[in-house]
Amino acid sequence: MSDLQEFVGHWGYVAIFVVVVLGNVGLPVPEETILALAGYLVWRGKLRLSLVLGVGVVSAVVGDNIGYWLGRRYGQTALPRYARWVLGHPERLETMTAFVGHRGPVAVFVARFVPGVRFTAGPLAGALGMRFASFLLANVAGAVVYVPVMVGAGYAVGYGFGAYVERLRYVVGEVERIVLVVALLGILALVAVRVVQAVHRRDGA
Repeated sequence: MSDLQEFVGHWGYVAIFVVVVLGNVGLPVPEETILALAGYLVWRGKLRLSLVLGVGVVSAVVGDNIGYWLGRRYGQTALPRYARWVLGHPERLETMTAFVGHRGPVAVFVARFVPGVRFTAGPLAGALGMRFASFLLANVAGAVVYVPVMVGAGYAVGYGFGAYVERLRYVVGEVERIVLVVALLGILALVAVRVVQAVHRRDGA
């Protein structure tokens, strides 16, 4: 956690905005971790709670709005390939399509709290022709609840276990760096596998 903590501590609100926007667009970035870590840094006095919440909500709404307009522009033609690339499970997209089609704005609100399928709600809402006003209302409502919950979780960790966390940072600092490197290599390997699978599917089509 120390490297991420240094990253957020150095870049502050810019880091929160960029990572949360990218996470809501659908890129595999640690969105929940960044928000929780921001809450922890609020407890440490490094960040201001009001700004963290404001930036978090705005970035979550912006990210989902980008997805909505991409869905509105390109329809459902590009979404299956995109979902297969990110999720690896096309059936999840089918489930979300039915959910958004039947529940509308309620599905957009609920999807905010479901990791792994959150990013599909915006593009699907746009592709299925949901009114932007209805989408935006559900999007904002979800962000207003979701962001404080994640930030509050990080703050609660600091409040309850902050002293132990700070000690642990120094004890396992080197081990953590090794774990992060291994995790990064794992992500790169996953991306490589997805690329190879995509090439095979295209050649076999």
